[in-house]
Amino acid sequence: MDPLGLFRLDGQVAVVTGASSGLGARFARVLHAAGATVVATARRGDRLEALAGDLPGLVTRVADVGLAGDRERLVADTLANEGAIDVLVNNAGVSFTVGIEHETLEQFEQAMQVNTTAVWHLTKLVVPHMVGRGAGAIVNVASMLGHVGSAPIKQANYCASKGAVVNMTRELALQLGRKGVRVNALCPGYFPSEMTENMVGDEGSEQYIRTYSAIPRMGEEHELDGALLLLASRAGSYITGQSLLVDGGFTAR
Repeated sequence: MDPLGLFRLDGQVAVVTGASSGLGARFARVLHAAGATVVATARRGDRLEALAGDLPGLVTRVADVGLAGDRERLVADTLANEGAIDVLVNNAGVSFTVGIEHETLEQFEQAMQVNTTAVWHLTKLVVPHMVGRGAGAIVNVASMLGHVGSAPIKQANYCASKGAVVNMTRELALQLGRKGVRVNALCPGYFPSEMTENMVGDEGSEQYIRTYSAIPRMGEEHELDGALLLLASRAGSYITGQSLLVDGGFTAR
């Protein structure tokens, strides 16, 4: 068997949430390049259409994964029109950078709804289809902040939601492994995105990363490509219940 061919996704359908920008848009590009029919979903339809202009055959669906009805329609429409969901990449996320003294209940609940509840619900919706076919790969985009605290950057809402995703990934892997469905978490460190845009070019932030990372810089966009494909493809067929940290060694200390 061609070892590089194990990373191919030809003939498979992959759903990517939060695909209108940043890491989600990159994930859509990578899975498309690997041969998958990619269903890119996000709230911002104009950005999805711009992405589709670069990726022939990309399917776009406007949805807010923070809403249960939108999650249900996304899965139902994909199964009805594309006929399958082989790979689910739960990427959409939000974060509020604020200390606990000023963090509101509404902010915390929104972070949990988008970052955690939506992951659980989308997984629940696709599992009957995947189990029925005896195959499927679910990649939950968590964060290194699901494993460690973020202070001095204050975001208890984000850390709590991503920590929940990390352990939910373990539990779902145990429930679904014997039914042919693999569930893993991809845990990036600091990468350029809308969430980290205030850190890029900020000397204090960049010094913080240099101080605490074994590789003393922020990650580059392409440095998640291999990890994503490993978890989504046959190359990772014996990997489930794991958190793959791609953080430049930030959590190694």
